[in-house]
Amino acid sequence: MTMSRVVPVLLAIFLSAGHAAANPDRWRSEGWKTDFSRNSIEWSEILSGGPPRDGIPSIDSPDFEKASANKTLDQREPVIQLQIGNEIRAYPLSILTWHEIVNDTFDGMPVAVTYCPLCNASITFDRRVDGRILEFGTTGKLRHSDLVMYDRQTESWWQQFTGEAIAGALTGSA
Repeated sequence: MTMSRVVPVLLAIFLSAGHAAANPDRWRSEGWKTDFSRNSIEWSEILSGGPPRDGIPSIDSPDFEKASANKTLDQREPVIQLQIGNEIRAYPLSILTWHEIVNDTFDGMPVAVTYCPLCNASITFDRRVDGRILEFGTTGKLRHSDLVMYDRQTESWWQQFTGEAIAGALTGSA
């Protein structure tokens, strides 16, 4: 077999394996209680990112210290800076690379600070949806090389880059 024939065969095997894994029946067997009858995407767009649900653990009650007291971060350390009112917080990328999501309450506002190392996207969200405060975790899945999050209240799946629920009871919410 020539190399020009091997590559398409390997690509076809790789793609079919990805599509076979992308379906609600498989995800239910992983323990998901998501309402997969509600969705706004094609299931074939969802791929495993490797780790299982919460295999990349979120930070759910972060501790902060004043920048002047910090002895561990370099002054030029890249951070996600969030300002609400007169208060400013910095979330170091060196920490978010390993956690991807911080569920925080900042100046009385519940926020999710998110970072997808694969696509280098850092986005913050108000965690209030339809009168409830959501807490986010990682699904272990990717869509278009971007983190797919889930909320622990309804197990709806959320696209990190858009902040929109793409599957589950809250599909279409942003």
